[in-house]
Amino acid sequence: MDKRTLLALALMALVIVVTPRLFTSKRPPASATDTVGATSGAKGDTTSRAVSAAPTPAVIESASKPAATLPTAVGRRDTTPRENVTLATPHAEYSLVNPGAVPQSVRIGSYKDLRPGHRDPAGVTITDGSGPLLRYRLARGADTIQLDTVSFAVSKQGSTITFASPVITLSYAPTSDGYRTAVKGTVADAGPGAALLIDLPSTIRSVEADTADDMRHLAFGYKIPLRDVSSVAFGKLDPGAVRPDTGSFQWVSVRTKYWLVALMQPVGAKPAGIFRGLVMRGGPRLGKIPNLADATTSLPLSSGGGGSAFAFDLYVGPQSWQELHAMGNDLENVNPYAGWFHAVVQPFATIVMRVLLWMKATLRVNYGWVLVLFGVGIRLLLWPLNQKAMRTSIQMQRLQPELTEIQKRYKDNPEKQREALVKVYADHGMSPFSPMLGCVPMLLPMPVLFALYFVFQNTIEFRGVSFLWLPDISLRDPLYVIPIVMGASMFVLSWIGMRASPPNPQAKVMSYMMPAMFTVMFLNFASGLNLYYAAQNIAALPQQWVLTRERVRAGIAGGGSQIASTNPASRSRKT
Repeated sequence: MDKRTLLALALMALVIVVTPRLFTSKRPPASATDTVGATSGAKGDTTSRAVSAAPTPAVIESASKPAATLPTAVGRRDTTPRENVTLATPHAEYSLVNPGAVPQSVRIGSYKDLRPGHRDPAGVTITDGSGPLLRYRLARGADTIQLDTVSFAVSKQGSTITFASPVITLSYAPTSDGYRTAVKGTVADAGPGAALLIDLPSTIRSVEADTADDMRHLAFGYKIPLRDVSSVAFGKLDPGAVRPDTGSFQWVSVRTKYWLVALMQPVGAKPAGIFRGLVMRGGPRLGKIPNLADATTSLPLSSGGGGSAFAFDLYVGPQSWQELHAMGNDLENVNPYAGWFHAVVQPFATIVMRVLLWMKATLRVNYGWVLVLFGVGIRLLLWPLNQKAMRTSIQMQRLQPELTEIQKRYKDNPEKQREALVKVYADHGMSPFSPMLGCVPMLLPMPVLFALYFVFQNTIEFRGVSFLWLPDISLRDPLYVIPIVMGASMFVLSWIGMRASPPNPQAKVMSYMMPAMFTVMFLNFASGLNLYYAAQNIAALPQQWVLTRERVRAGIAGGGSQIASTNPASRSRKT
């Protein structure tokens, strides 16, 4: 194994070791039992759950307003009789509640509830757990009407459900794209400056096998036109601390690892901010992982010939790239992973995701086989570059004695040394940059591996997908077979490369250390990521074997000085 290979492996190790430390929560991990207990404790007693009373529009629109001006927290408990109304969309079933005219929960039948002890193959229920997903309040001048105290007359026309009262009328109409619902309303005698205040969910009950990891992904997100998506994790909001943002937003949202509740401007509308301001407040810490926080936004009413009105779209469903991309408004980037490195990783992640989805749709095979074929395909695409890099390495080893001789001869004259080295490279059809360019093929797979690391963090397409003995390729291998295969294939690659290389004790030690280190690092990574890397390593074995045979035939392992001395150009320079 030469120095370039060692450099490439060292850089790979650095990226994979540093990335999880930079872009994951610094809080100590909690077990799924701890998190479930904390969550159930919060949900079982709604009075313990601090939910901010909505600030007035002036507070929402002014980030400079001190936190002391915000109303105090209030509980969500009330004893008003509830009436549930069902709204069916192509992919989901909304349960709307009256009084309030808000969604209580959303049932999605095409996914499984994976919670330990609560597995439900019939579907998942997206719910706050202790109250409605949303709450509405109508701000008119100095008055604020809490709509969960208003009883509405409910009517249904076709698939549209309408809630009517003397003050406000709301309607919910399912759309053809599956999970989205169009929400519209009119207000009588609203007056100037009136707005609908909307409280977002304070949490989303986990339906995942790894509940603790799911809760660590809880975050608010929002999008200002022509800017990148902003995200605020629940863990970044200290209990009681208020964080306002005064922008105009295309959408605001709450998400977990795989699920999303988003309020957005109507699909197809010209990109513009329709929501004014967002005030976020940290909730009480009932466990090691923060899983409660509150956020309120304002939707100004527009005036027209028929009075004041408002309209927005409500999306409750999976963070499926295809579904969210179809919505527009940059909603597919609701989870801006990789922190400050997002701008670099996101393009690669998008390309990788599109390729994997295309392969799945085209080949119609399990995602496990898609990842295996993708790993082999990446290696085949890089085959010519790797071939050239390896042969450049062989040629560099042939030239090394001559290059060393020139460096010694002109050690006191850097200018002549540089000219002599350039001439040697030119005589052999190379350039001084050839040694560095030889590292490029080894580093090219890294952006793909880096992107896949984050793709597996929140890509719902991999959620719950079993493959061979793996129960879920988005989770670690319970038997640790794939990480061991990945490490073993990495060691075999190094061993084959070492067979024809000059003796190098340091390289020999690294050939043992690097596979062992990578195996340990990858033990708890998604098994699908290990599967991809193992497939790529195994696919590289034939090429490594062929190039090693070339190196043996060239006699590099026995030392490059004899070969260099047989080069006519070398002999002429020596004389």
